[in-house]
Amino acid sequence: MSHKIAILGASGYTGAELVRLIATHPGLEIAALAANSKAGQDMAQVFPHLRHLDLPVLVTIDEIDFADIDLCFCALPHKTSQEVISALPRDLKIVDLSADFRLRDPAAYERWYGNPHAAPELQKEAVYGLTEFYRDEIRAARLVAGTGCNAATGQYLLRPLISAGVIDLDEIILDLKCGVSGAGRSLKENLLHAELSEGYHAYALGSTHRHLGEFDQEFTALAGREVKVQFTPHLIPANRGILATGYVHGDAAKVHAALAAAYAGEPFIEVLPLGEAPSTRHVRGSNFCHIGVVADRREGRTILVGALDNLTKGSSGQALQNANLMLDIQETEGLMMAPVFP
Repeated sequence: MSHKIAILGASGYTGAELVRLIATHPGLEIAALAANSKAGQDMAQVFPHLRHLDLPVLVTIDEIDFADIDLCFCALPHKTSQEVISALPRDLKIVDLSADFRLRDPAAYERWYGNPHAAPELQKEAVYGLTEFYRDEIRAARLVAGTGCNAATGQYLLRPLISAGVIDLDEIILDLKCGVSGAGRSLKENLLHAELSEGYHAYALGSTHRHLGEFDQEFTALAGREVKVQFTPHLIPANRGILATGYVHGDAAKVHAALAAAYAGEPFIEVLPLGEAPSTRHVRGSNFCHIGVVADRREGRTILVGALDNLTKGSSGQALQNANLMLDIQETEGLMMAPVFP
């Protein structure tokens, strides 16, 4: 059985990544592609690397007939998704890739994003889309909120350790580097090649990065007490990839054992042998996340390293993983491609 899907925001990086992944998915058919600013154009004009595919012409969202659509991916900008999704049919399954439905508390959303939520009832309905930890809820959901790519990487490192009680919850430092595609496709002066190349920089230091809202929400709920990580993101002159380094107070062998046990049956999470560290080049273009654990020279201190592709496992691949569950398709379908190397 083939399910018809629509992608809203198909002219962005995550929209194009969805097309790339779904193109060889045996159970999904791309029935509609929307990109209001590029409406009327062929996808090949916007993304020449997809010219070999037979795809619908880009249209505006208003031009799509959702009557025959089984599931819709919303790869739209933050604040736009909530307004668009509010107007979509109430029986339509939706996977949202924006930040609009990630936070359950309307007050928390307003605090982190600076404006009241336009669809608080939908916000209450949405299921957080970190697949490995919300499978049952996602399978039964109508609306799934994809995680932030930084937030996903940090959670893959830390959630099993919080659950197992093997680290000090008041001593967690997360240092993260992300490729420039994580900032989206819109033209921004600080993302010009001359501004970005041959260096990298920290941004949103202290308490300003919005993915902190996801860490606070998820880690606090998991621990049953307030957990606030120290988090610094960096923008690196690479197209894809996230490398997160975590510093925790806990025994390396116990930390490694907790991660290995938590992810033993997971098809996309690979815990490396104790002492090995991953690289973004080993997960590029894939839905895999590699995790390494290394003992620090100080006794009782451990270094964690996680690597994933921000556009795949951190966004569009995760979205497809969730859609598979929502449509009762094998979770790994369309996602087992090997990473691109070198």
